[in-house]
Amino acid sequence: MMNWRPILIFCGLLASGAVLADDDHERALEALERGEILPLTTILERVASAYPGQVLETEFDREWFRYYYELTVLTNDGYLLEIEIDAENGEIIEVEREDD
Repeated sequence: MMNWRPILIFCGLLASGAVLADDDHERALEALERGEILPLTTILERVASAYPGQVLETEFDREWFRYYYELTVLTNDGYLLEIEIDAENGEIIEVEREDD
């Protein structure tokens, strides 16, 4: 039987406009399947409610035994933000505003 879950997750990422790099995607998918992280779509919803705008870039990484997403967002106010989110619980860890 075919496992449709990875395909549905990837389609959700494409629809959101934020796609992870190939190696980030593979690591994120494996961690998601193990139940260690939240799906990127859930993270994007939480970030959009706190910082409305357009997600320009999405990265996935692990540091000190913790997975996290790093999003670059162009806010509706025209600010460029780098937002680090805990991939396990969706908590926003850090927000940095990129100034010209």
